[in-house]
Amino acid sequence: MPIFLLFGTYTPEALEGISAERTKKAVKLIETHGGEVKSMYAVLGEHDLVFTVIFPDAEKAMIASLALRSLTGISFTTSPVVDVEEFDKLVGTVKDV
Repeated sequence: MPIFLLFGTYTPEALEGISAERTKKAVKLIETHGGEVKSMYAVLGEHDLVFTVIFPDAEKAMIASLALRSLTGISFTTSPVVDVEEFDKLVGTVKDV
C-alpha cells in the first residue's frame, strides 16, 4: 500500500487543544479511513508535525487529511512517497532527459 507523509502546521486554535487524548483521536481517525500510522514526530522548522502513514490509496489519504484538519485545527499537507530503490528504477526507465 502507498506511503504518505503528512506535514502538519499548528494554527492558533490547534495549539489550544494539544493533548494526548487528541493525538489518540487523530490516530483513530486515520485508522477509520484505512490508514496505518507508522510514525509521528513533532519537528522544528517549517512544519510542526510529520506523520508517516500507509493508506490504501490517494483518495483515502486526502479524505483523512481533511478530516484531521476538521478534528484538530492543524493544517496538513499530504505527500505520497516512493522509496529510493523504486525511484532509482523509475529514473532508469527515463530516456533522453
